[in-house]
Amino acid sequence: MKLVTYAKNGMPQLALLVNNMLFDTTGVHAQLPATMADALNNWDAASDALRKAEEEIKSGKYAEIGIAYGAANILAPVPNPTSCRDGYAFRQHVAAARRNRKVDMIAEFDQYPIFYFTNHNAIMGPGPIPVMPDHLKRLDFELEAAVVLGKKGRNVRAADADKYIAGYMIMNDMSARTLQMEEMLLNLGPAKGKDFSTVIGPVMVTPDELEPYRKATKANHTGDTFDLKMRCLVNGIEVSQGSMGDMDWTFAEIIERCAYGADILPGDVIGSGTVGTGCFLELNGTGKLNNPEYKEQWLQVGDVVEMEIDGLGKLSNTIVLEDPTWSILAEKKMG
Repeated sequence: MKLVTYAKNGMPQLALLVNNMLFDTTGVHAQLPATMADALNNWDAASDALRKAEEEIKSGKYAEIGIAYGAANILAPVPNPTSCRDGYAFRQHVAAARRNRKVDMIAEFDQYPIFYFTNHNAIMGPGPIPVMPDHLKRLDFELEAAVVLGKKGRNVRAADADKYIAGYMIMNDMSARTLQMEEMLLNLGPAKGKDFSTVIGPVMVTPDELEPYRKATKANHTGDTFDLKMRCLVNGIEVSQGSMGDMDWTFAEIIERCAYGADILPGDVIGSGTVGTGCFLELNGTGKLNNPEYKEQWLQVGDVVEMEIDGLGKLSNTIVLEDPTWSILAEKKMG
């Protein structure tokens, strides 16, 4: 099942995506949830009802209310998450980033998964990403996958954690590297370098849709693993590729850590962390390590960033300048 949120009369509307057509949930049955939040807050019952509706749509019923996906203003599938965490699941990315900084791989990576909280009020879907001038100082994409939870839990073990996942999405964890690196000198963050935009979408795909991609989970790990090819293009040129199947920590294991002594809630979004080669920071570092004359690349105003993951669709965004006049970096107190 593929679920989409789009703007209808200025309000978010939940729709089923079938054969590239959108069918408003409330247009199919008045009792179906109208928003993704409504669905996630009662996911067990809502998902059963939505699947029945999907079967009716596939049989040809409700054809008259379908609208073309390409004609709709698509929003983030989960426009207002209850929280947004991002993990650190791909060893290749972590090892490369540390190698490029000429520091050893950290043993703790293989001992437990970690995550940080980012700004759940800065969630975006396809379309423009407004940035300020300081964001453009080494502006970066990060190619990731994400899950959204459909059950409340606490102290959830990894063996049970996949049951809490309502669906999967593409995630672009946007990063303003100069702001990020500056504040992390104080050993706190990331915060300001990350809080302006986290992009998810364009659809939320339920786990059953991904069964054809299932693969064996890595030894000594627990949880579902899917071999979903991932790639990112900037202005039509491929800059990154990988696979969700390369995650060294599963989403189930990340959820276990999130839920230790803390509530996880329906509507929580959790990212995988960056796939190997999945950002300019890593690519530039590797390039300069191999060739000191390597020309760094960062995102610029007007750039189009397209991310594709097998089974999860294509997420497209364009960088736009919000206000050219204000720099917080220029206002630093220097003594």
